[in-house]
Amino acid sequence: MDVSGLKSKIKGPVAQRGDQAFLELLHGNLWNRRVPERSPQVIVRIKDEDDIIAAIHFARENQLKVAVRGGGHNWCQPTLRNGGLLIDLSELTQVISLDVANRKAVLQPIISNRDVQRLLNPHGLSYPSGHCPQVKLSGYLLGGGMAWNPTVWGSGSDGVEAIELVTAEGKWITASKDENPEYFWAARGAGSGFFGVVTRYHLKLVPLPKAIHGSTYYFSMDDAGTVGTWLGNLAPQLSPALELSFFIIEAPADLKEQAGKHGNKIVMVTGGAFADTADEAKAILQPLEAAPVKPLSSSFAKPLVFDELFDASGALWPEGVRATVEATFSNADPGELAKLIRSQLEVAPSPTTVFLYTIFCGPDVPKQHNETALSISGKIYGGPWTMWWDEADDRANLAWHQKLIETLRPFNVGYYIGESNIVDRPATAVQAYAPDNWQHLADLRARLDPDGVFFGFFDGFAGSV
Repeated sequence: MDVSGLKSKIKGPVAQRGDQAFLELLHGNLWNRRVPERSPQVIVRIKDEDDIIAAIHFARENQLKVAVRGGGHNWCQPTLRNGGLLIDLSELTQVISLDVANRKAVLQPIISNRDVQRLLNPHGLSYPSGHCPQVKLSGYLLGGGMAWNPTVWGSGSDGVEAIELVTAEGKWITASKDENPEYFWAARGAGSGFFGVVTRYHLKLVPLPKAIHGSTYYFSMDDAGTVGTWLGNLAPQLSPALELSFFIIEAPADLKEQAGKHGNKIVMVTGGAFADTADEAKAILQPLEAAPVKPLSSSFAKPLVFDELFDASGALWPEGVRATVEATFSNADPGELAKLIRSQLEVAPSPTTVFLYTIFCGPDVPKQHNETALSISGKIYGGPWTMWWDEADDRANLAWHQKLIETLRPFNVGYYIGESNIVDRPATAVQAYAPDNWQHLADLRARLDPDGVFFGFFDGFAGSV
């Protein structure tokens, strides 16, 4: 294929299969190091919207389907398709504007969760960013955005006032609830199934809580069921400003001896209070002090800033791993689920495996999503994040992970499109949406991308080119 004409129009690098730079452009910024063999015919690393428009026109003229990569963090690598053209946004890293007085910001898509907070917090502002520090706005917001302080702030996409995007026709437009509302609806939750290239997010900001405090408790695996059931029953009575999580993880060094008989696994419960005073934060966290069993160790109401929250979260999902995940919503008793899978977790082949349920607090759970493609919710959110380091361990970890998710699947009410494996199990994509939302997405795709310029949820994964 002759890409010389495209190169003359694009300010960023262009490569096709066989070029020296192709593999580095293809794989260099992927977070999950379990990299499939799928690859496009052409990669374009763009510099601005004009580059995207040129790439879209080239794709149309050459009948190439388009995939879009933001930060490269999606666990199942949906940006890697067989054939087509990959538009890489990794150089769109600018803060376009920050209006402190009116609590608004316009940001390009490749700015990380950590850097968004570092930008906003000195001004007394915040945003419902995601938990993983290195994840960029692009995939996070397109997937809907599982945010910090979720019951108060909502999802990340709830904080989006407008987007700017390039359409399948190569037009640069703005979309909001009043302007091109179909794109605005779809962009907040469609994830890798979105039919456009988002280049800017217009965000409505929130005041930074003046007192963020966190409590942490470690319990024996013997008490996993008791603790999980207690938290599930307690959650509706707790403040919505409490972010409550129930983990089963590799025991920290000082608790290895107590966890040894359980495959070095231990229960960790964390509570984060997003409040305006230290006294308010402590009052929000106080009910967690009344656990039905004594913790092995604990800390209460430690003052925190967002950088510390990101450090703690990032440590659970380290860089350079091979990984697979199935993130789900459920209304089941977290304690019963913990008892169901406890023996499987204790024989996990990888110490980096994390099992997490976020237990949403307050009386109005699960929250309904009425104005976005994002549509599934439940009383708890989470699942197994299975991570390991060596390719030689792929088979053991994948087999273990598959058995675990099959055990849990009868209790799921749906999936989160941004952290689930839609490649190996396409039904997961369908079950990430309410039926009406899934149909509406399909109808919008047929109307707004009638020529099928963009890859959908399912095409380009099977076979070879």
